[in-house]
Amino acid sequence: MTLAPGNNSFYANKYPAAAVLTVENAMASPRIAIESVQPVIEAGRFAAKAIAGKPVTVSAVIFADGHDQLGGQLLWREMAEQSWQKVALDNPGNDHWQAEFTPQQCGRVEFAIEAWIDPYASYCDELKKKFEAGINIDLELQEGAGLLNEAASAEAHNAEISRLQETLRDLLQRLNAIQSVDDKVTLLLAPETFHAVLNIEAHPHRLRSISYPVDVDRRAAEYSSWYELFPRSETDDPQRHGTFLDVIKRIPEIAAMGFDVLYFPPIHPIGRTHRKGRNNALQAAPEDPGSPYAIGGPEGGHEAFHPELGDADDFQQLVSAARAHKIEIALDFAIQCSPDHHWLEEHPGWFSWRPDGTIRYAENPPKKYEDIVNVNFYAADALPSLWLALRDVILDWVERGVTLFRVDNPHTKAMPFWEWLIADIRTVHPQIIFLAEAFTRPAMMARLGKLGFSQSYTYFTWRNTKEELQSYFTELNQRPWRDCYRPNFFVNTPDINPYFLHESGRAGFLIRAALAAMGSGSWGMYSGFELCEAAQVPGKEEYIDSEKYQIKPRNYHAPGNIVAEITHLNRIRRNNPALQTHLGFQAYKAFNDQILYFGKRTADLANFILIAINLDPHRAQEARFELPIWEFGLPDYAVMRGEDLITGHTWNWYGKDQWMRLEPWHLPFGIWRLQPEQQ
Repeated sequence: MTLAPGNNSFYANKYPAAAVLTVENAMASPRIAIESVQPVIEAGRFAAKAIAGKPVTVSAVIFADGHDQLGGQLLWREMAEQSWQKVALDNPGNDHWQAEFTPQQCGRVEFAIEAWIDPYASYCDELKKKFEAGINIDLELQEGAGLLNEAASAEAHNAEISRLQETLRDLLQRLNAIQSVDDKVTLLLAPETFHAVLNIEAHPHRLRSISYPVDVDRRAAEYSSWYELFPRSETDDPQRHGTFLDVIKRIPEIAAMGFDVLYFPPIHPIGRTHRKGRNNALQAAPEDPGSPYAIGGPEGGHEAFHPELGDADDFQQLVSAARAHKIEIALDFAIQCSPDHHWLEEHPGWFSWRPDGTIRYAENPPKKYEDIVNVNFYAADALPSLWLALRDVILDWVERGVTLFRVDNPHTKAMPFWEWLIADIRTVHPQIIFLAEAFTRPAMMARLGKLGFSQSYTYFTWRNTKEELQSYFTELNQRPWRDCYRPNFFVNTPDINPYFLHESGRAGFLIRAALAAMGSGSWGMYSGFELCEAAQVPGKEEYIDSEKYQIKPRNYHAPGNIVAEITHLNRIRRNNPALQTHLGFQAYKAFNDQILYFGKRTADLANFILIAINLDPHRAQEARFELPIWEFGLPDYAVMRGEDLITGHTWNWYGKDQWMRLEPWHLPFGIWRLQPEQQ
């Protein structure tokens, strides 16, 4: 295709990089370059992440040959069928351009960048320089009048352009009537004149980038506090199975601690074939309840309730009670079956079978899970019936009031399945949030975020030293992670009893709670953490007497609990927007390798929080540290106002250099709000 020079129908990346251009196509190629557009994931193959109601900053490097001035705008729309909204790009210098847009609804958004040669801006730049240099500008004044006349005489495509042209005709009359050169220059450079011409002129050499997708979640995707419990353990007697109605009794306490998500492991019928006993024993006693991850029995499969937990009416009461306390219900979505699941009989082609005709059990050699079998996503009989059936399971639980799904080991399932499933669900229910329970290689964890998971478990559990934590928090704030991956810092899980907690005592639990709650917008804990439970299988990150295999009643008011401290942490998060995201982290200098010292702040600095955490659970630690006065543009000797967000105590800090002492037997962390004294 041959295009005339100056044609304004260009799109970025029109020609493949390896193509050899003809002279005709070279003449028609863009004069403008649009590069390094952000936020963009793999050249637009995947959507960057955003939150409804929060500004999205779009940036690009834009330049052209010569000295002409450029103009540019950001185009964006929330739905493909809507017309584009336009925002002028700012140019802070060095070819960098940026603008913001704020999506208001959950779902898919797209944006593009447009740039063009701006003849009138180029003219104004030249006029101003010559005028200030004292050069004769008689011809330039004539050129300016010609540009205004050209714009005023252009074809009007709508009423707004007609109105602007009327404004320009009035300006031309005034320009012709003015005798003073100074006044003519003032009129030609006036914002009113510039605005009118900008919105009329043809924008020669206009270039538009391709469109880039953005996936917009609701606020809970970035800011949430998760509490995990096994409903069957909500009982005062290990011989009596807990119920949904028992869980309702605990909801006020969970809400009082500040949690807004109540997450259940699978609540479905549990298989009997090869049922696991206490502590993962291969033989179960008659009274052993089995692992809830062995899903499916005579009572039903993924669509059913475990009969001892209650029925659909009981579950609806639970959902309603949770909502009354501003808590949402999250459910585990584990794509695996017990040998008793009805799908094995109804759809044997969904599973893998061995040459001898036996089912292939789940394995992670040398481990073998005889109570679980996995589906085969690419079995001939599974395409597409298995995929659709799993989608319908999610839809069924959404109808029952579940709004968040924690997905078990998604990295071991088909990636195209997740991309399709999440998009299909969120097209109809954009408020649904998917949390990836994936502890695997970094590339796969990032990919799951790109495929549509709103949140992910992280490596936080295994980051303990100052260097490790500081590096990891910083990494999550940088591209590409910040655009495709949102962390949820779980301090423990039924599968992970962290080594750090085994011998660290109460202080160790406070340290990890503070790190998670302050470091990430979303954090979570598995019940028992508030009681400082750490009894482990020797040499392993596993709980002895694991709740995965038995009913485990607890006294949540037992001495030594950290309920009050957890409540304080969630209250502080709720009252300080800077702590409601993992973004905004900045490490500062505390001259002690056992003290992690960092800040979180809002973009306008109205909420600036400093956090210092003693990483040593056994000894007091002291340090000189720097108060980041420079972030406010103030000198090193300025006076700053400090507020302890645990105690409410306030004071003045004088100057940059300060000192701290953190005692683990008292409180191993400090959380302070910082602001200039005059505010």
